[in-house]
Amino acid sequence: MIEQKLIQLRNLFQDMNQGLIAYSGGIDSTLVAKVAYDVLRHRSVAITAVSPSLLPEELDEAQQQAKFIGINHELVYTEEMNNPNYTSNPVNRCYFCKSELHDKLKPLALQKGYPYVIDGVNADDLQDYRPGIQAAKERGVRSPLAELGITKMEVREITKILGLPWWDKPSQPCLSSRFPYGEEITYEKLHRVGRAEIYLRNLGYSNLRVRSDGDTARIELLPDQINDFVKQTNLNELVNYFQSLGFIYVTLDLEGYRSGKLNQVIKN
Repeated sequence: MIEQKLIQLRNLFQDMNQGLIAYSGGIDSTLVAKVAYDVLRHRSVAITAVSPSLLPEELDEAQQQAKFIGINHELVYTEEMNNPNYTSNPVNRCYFCKSELHDKLKPLALQKGYPYVIDGVNADDLQDYRPGIQAAKERGVRSPLAELGITKMEVREITKILGLPWWDKPSQPCLSSRFPYGEEITYEKLHRVGRAEIYLRNLGYSNLRVRSDGDTARIELLPDQINDFVKQTNLNELVNYFQSLGFIYVTLDLEGYRSGKLNQVIKN
């Protein structure tokens, strides 16, 4: 079954004949980039958008993964931080982010002779509140994973079958997703939440979030890691570091990490 979906994915790219990939370095768009390159070779290119909401470490990983795959990799710089519709952080913030992204990528694709942009949206993404998907659809973006009904779990399975070492890489949405809707997003806030998450990654935690709510940092870890975190972490050192970033209060979410948690205010 999963092998059949990989065949379908390859056939889809064969039919496309060319592929400009909106490539974040996440596992979904990286799988799309890998299959595109395997099928299309020089007729494929991966483009990563660089902005303050992308961790420098994430950009480094994206570049390393693209090099591993062999696909041509280019960068574009997006300017969503200049749009108050984005920085005011409304519930449809992602719409303005993806609009900025694809307003950059679509002309680039046409300039290179590519008829459309291809993204890494998977079938599961269609079940959540993702206003950015609408922005992509309005600009004619193709989503091969979603078109073939490939789920997140299947993305990981296919990635593992292809022998890619990052098959279990945690999801890492942009840093703007760390703020409750309505809280203004600034360069300084993005920087401090990014550095806070890197601090925790360096302690050995990968599947995590640092939610920023005003002057409070709320740490979300996988539920089964919470007890060990409290016992093994130098909490005074952690608090001092977070406060040096600009946070006043540092808390631990006892429910633990859950993807899309901020969207519960919409659903409720």
